[in-house]
Amino acid sequence: MEYFPLFIDLKNKNCLVVGAGDIASRKIELLAKAGANITVIAPEISNSVSQLAANNPNIDILQRKFSPDDIVQQRLIISATNQADINILVAATADKGNIPVNVVDNPALCSFIVPAIIDRSPVIAAVSSGGASPVLARILRAKLESLIPPTFGRMAKLAEKYRALVKENVNPPAQRRIFWEKILQGSIAELFYSGKEVEAEARLKDAIFNTSEQLDNTGEVYLVGAGPGDADLLTFRALRLMQQADVVVYDRLVSDEIMELVRRDAEKIYVGKQRDNHSLAQESINELLARLAKEGKRVVRLKGGDPFIFGRGGE
Repeated sequence: MEYFPLFIDLKNKNCLVVGAGDIASRKIELLAKAGANITVIAPEISNSVSQLAANNPNIDILQRKFSPDDIVQQRLIISATNQADINILVAATADKGNIPVNVVDNPALCSFIVPAIIDRSPVIAAVSSGGASPVLARILRAKLESLIPPTFGRMAKLAEKYRALVKENVNPPAQRRIFWEKILQGSIAELFYSGKEVEAEARLKDAIFNTSEQLDNTGEVYLVGAGPGDADLLTFRALRLMQQADVVVYDRLVSDEIMELVRRDAEKIYVGKQRDNHSLAQESINELLARLAKEGKRVVRLKGGDPFIFGRGGE
């Protein structure tokens, strides 16, 4: 491991950005989201940086060249200029002052690097290639973005809201862990992610005070349409359910490309049907789905195409 991953609290801390172009603008925006007090130093200021400063009272602009004295009382420094001599000076000065410094696109001058970030505050995920290939890190971030719902952060805040109440009412600790796993990966979470946040919160409250629901290990069955076979056309929710499934029941119209996206250790059961040649009758498939759910498993019935066209979803 070439770098030690960590998260720094920069709220109300002084941070310096040297440079005021488009790249600097992106770094300034990140620091602003973290609540930092930002000083920007550059002879020329881009429109994007000027706009950020106009909208944020915690961003100060000094339109001049960098001076070594500028590092005084700074908690963190980013150099984002296209001038090698300035970047070297900033890095050397910061190093001498024992202040963490990042020089954009120059890992050799950095004491820390800025990862590709997935922001679902308060949940933050960071991906880094150690400076070897920032593009590769961004590609991986994009893949992870598709797996983490936009409402994931609000779900985390809901869990935080009821954490003390759960600790008081769900015991012992081992049962509490099982409870949270069920809540955060089960039907209540799916309700929340689908926009039914009020209903999801009500269900969570019921679960906290309902002992039978806490111990209920009944599984779930989700009917997922695999579309025409192109993995890029899957919805985010379909992909998430496929990644969380204990069992995937699929037919011959589901492409190999899509099956590659199923959770690796999930049990896969083929129930392909062709004209006059059914490997498993529909009634038997229904019984199979019900049995697996009663065993406490999360089951995805993966059907090619749109399962509700021509009434097929009601089979």
